Order: sequence, then C-alpha cells, then structure tokens
Amino acid sequence: MTVDAGRRPNATVRLRWPGVTAIPLSLARPFAEDPQVALSKARPARMSELSFARQFFVFSLVILVAGMLTIGIWIQAEVKRAVIGRTAGVTALYVDSFVSPVLQDLDRVGEVTADMRTALDRLLSGTPLGRQIVSFKVWLLDGTIAYSVAPELIGQRFELSDGLARAADGEVVSHLTDLADPENEYERGRWDRLIETYAPVRVEGSGRVVAVAEFYQLPDELLRDIRSAQSTSWAIVGIATIVMYLMLAGIVRRASSTITAQRSKLQRNVTELSETLDENRRLHERTRRAAERTTALNERYLHRISADLHDGPAQDIALALLRMESVTTEGDAAGSSNRHEELGAVRIALDSALTDLRGIARGLRLPAIDDLSTEEIARRVVEDFGRLTGVTPNLECRELPDDAPGSIKITLYRVLHEALANSYRHAGGASATVRLEGLTGSIAITVTDAGPGFDVTTAIEQGSLGLAGMRERIEMLGGTFEVDSGSGAGTRITVHLPIPAEGPTDA
Repeated sequence: MTVDAGRRPNATVRLRWPGVTAIPLSLARPFAEDPQVALSKARPARMSELSFARQFFVFSLVILVAGMLTIGIWIQAEVKRAVIGRTAGVTALYVDSFVSPVLQDLDRVGEVTADMRTALDRLLSGTPLGRQIVSFKVWLLDGTIAYSVAPELIGQRFELSDGLARAADGEVVSHLTDLADPENEYERGRWDRLIETYAPVRVEGSGRVVAVAEFYQLPDELLRDIRSAQSTSWAIVGIATIVMYLMLAGIVRRASSTITAQRSKLQRNVTELSETLDENRRLHERTRRAAERTTALNERYLHRISADLHDGPAQDIALALLRMESVTTEGDAAGSSNRHEELGAVRIALDSALTDLRGIARGLRLPAIDDLSTEEIARRVVEDFGRLTGVTPNLECRELPDDAPGSIKITLYRVLHEALANSYRHAGGASATVRLEGLTGSIAITVTDAGPGFDVTTAIEQGSLGLAGMRERIEMLGGTFEVDSGSGAGTRITVHLPIPAEGPTDA
C-alpha cells in the first residue's frame, strides 16, 4: 500500500517555540564610556580566540539544532504520511467490505444501475463512515464518472489523474487536496480542501479491478491528529537533542578542564625547564670563566711556590753548599776550630731549609677531613688557627648538615683557613668571628673581624691570591662570594656554598 503525503506545492512548515520572546538587537541603557570603547567591548571574540570547550558548545549546538530540525521535519512528514495512510487503510477496508459487493456487476453491465445507486445512497447515509464522507464518486477505468453525489457529473469523462491511475492499478491513494482538478467543481464550491481517497473496486474471486471509488472527507479531525502527533514528535526530538547536548557538553567540559589543567601544568613545567636551562647556561658560563681564571690562578700559585722555594730553602741550601765547598777547599790548612764552625753553619742552613720545606708541604697538604662533619671541620680550622697564632676566633654553628660531598668539605676547609689567615695577616685576628648556618640546599659562611679594613677594589686589581683563590673555589661549585671592607670599617666575608640535592659524594 502506497500513501501520497500531499499534493500542495506551496505547503510550508511553521515552528513556534513557546515562552520565547524577541530579543532586541540594541539595548536602551546608554553607555557611560566612549562609544568606540563600548563597541570594542561589545564586539564578540573571533572563533579562533575561543577555548576548545566554547567552540564545541557553539558548533555542537548549531549541528544539533540543524539535526533536530532535519529529523523533526522528516518525522513531521512521516507522521502526516502515517496518519493519512491510516485513513486510506480504513477507507480501503470500507470499500472492500461494503462498496465492492454492490458494484460486482459493474463490469458486466458497464454502468451503475438504479439498484446499485440506491444501495450506494443507503451506504452513504446509513453507516458511520458514510456520515463522515461529504462526497463520493465511482470511476470507470476509462475516466468516466459512473456515480456521484452530484448527478450532473455522472457520465462525464475526465483525464485520468495520477491518484486515479494508481488506484486503477490496484493501489489505495489518499492525500489532502485543494480541489483544483476539473472534476472537483462540485466540492470546490463548498469546501476549501478535503481528504481525497482513491480505492480500487475488485471482482470477488479474481481480484480484478473493475472501477475506482473516490471518497472525500473533512480534514479537521485528521489535521488535529496530525498536529498532535507532530507536537509529540517535536517534543521528543527536542528533549532528546537537549539531553544529548547536555551530556556532550558535560563530557567536553570535563575533558576541557583536564586539558586546561594539563596545559597549565605543562606550561609551568616548560617555564621551570626554561628557567633551569637559563640557570644551567649561566652556571656553565660562570664555570667556564672560573676555569679560565683558575688556570691563571694556578700559574700564579706555582710562581708563588717557586718564589717561596727560591727565597727560602734554596738560599739556605746554596749557603750550605758554599760552606761545604769552603771546608773542602781549605782542607787541612784550616784549623779544626774553623772547620767545626763551617760545618755548624752548614747544619744550621740545612735545618732552616728543611723547616721551610716542611712548612710549605704542610700548607699544600690537606689534613684528613673525610670522616668529619661540617661543624667538626669548622672547629678543626678554628682550633688549628688558635694553636698557631695564639688567637682563637669566636665560632657559631647553626643547623649545619651532618655530612656533605667531599668537594664541599675541602672548599669549606680552604675558605675558612684562608679567611682567618687573611684576618690575622691584616688585622692581627682582632675580634675575629666565624658563623656557619645550614640553609635549604646550602651553607652560609660569614667571617668578620674588627681590623683596619682595606680597599677591596684595589686588592683585587693588585691580584690578591687569597681573595681570588677563595672566589674561584666557591664559584666553581656554583656558590657566591662577597667581600665587604673599607678603611677603619673591618672586613666581612660572606659565602653561600650550595650542597647538591643528591647528597654526599666523593670529591
């Protein structure tokens, strides 16, 4: 069974959403600011500037609304088709049950007889469906009207319409008509539009179509059913669309929040990594410069050791050699007393040279500090300094780490030793104070004295090995070294020595 949904080419669909009012394009409230500024603020952001979630909300809403309209219009047409098809089905059943038996002899006699007309009149007036039918025709297969409620149409022949031709082929066709066809002149003068149904009249037993019955019904009840079914379908489609949009929006919002959080975390990681790389580059540059200065400084230390050896032990040994040569040349000519004096001078010169060599060796060799804590190393330096000079500095230690890498221990020992030596050399150790404090990831070292002070810039320009050596040791390990002094203001040396996070390692 085929159903024609309608024949009105100008039919339109109008959708009205309850509760929605028009929204004005402009607001009555005036702007208190500059119109150009207000316009720039009112201008919506470009789509590319919106977040992923906002873009999804906009595009998904447009897509879902377009899909909802498409599906709704399709369902609306299908509902209309189904309701009209139901009407066609009822009509076909009516024809098969009541009309076809009356017209069984139509093929034999070729026209609707008086008895057939009387029976048809009785059907149209004495049955419930007949009371719903406002007009009725019986068509012969050649397009001749064999029966009509309008007697003037009986016997007239018209061109076969599409619905009539399809019904002649055995289909049931039903649709809303605007009664524009020539054979609808009777109906057109009484109604604006009707439901027009063509049903084939078949011969019992053979199923052969001998005529076509045409029914006209008022469309009011049918249109009410169509509108009710369409409203229900639109409500279902709308609710389903809203539910899908909210579910998708929720999923995308969660995903967008996750992406935003991960993006922020990644940005922070990238920023931290960039800062770390910058710091590494700065440390690398400082290490390179420190290595260059250390090379020159080592050469100066070698010159200093060479000078100490030349001016001290070498001179004593040279004197001893001269005395030995004098003793050997004079031989027995000299008296024994002179020989003993010369040998005594040689022994004294050699003792002096040995003492100097041992002093230089002690200055170059580092005492055993591997098993000492950082505080014990500081106390060792202060105590050794006190024994050698007779002046014991004040020592303050706070929250120092128990252990540290070997390189940190060596640098701590050398820096304290050199700082106290400089303090004794230039200030006589006056009121010297050593403070050590453990900080997060570093050790803060401060050595102060109440001496006469000196010009730091001049000392650096003159190539002070003590200051340069301490600075290079500290900066090689990534620390900081500062000297604050002035004439009559004493001296203050401040050091921050970093401790690697991976813990103690051997130097």
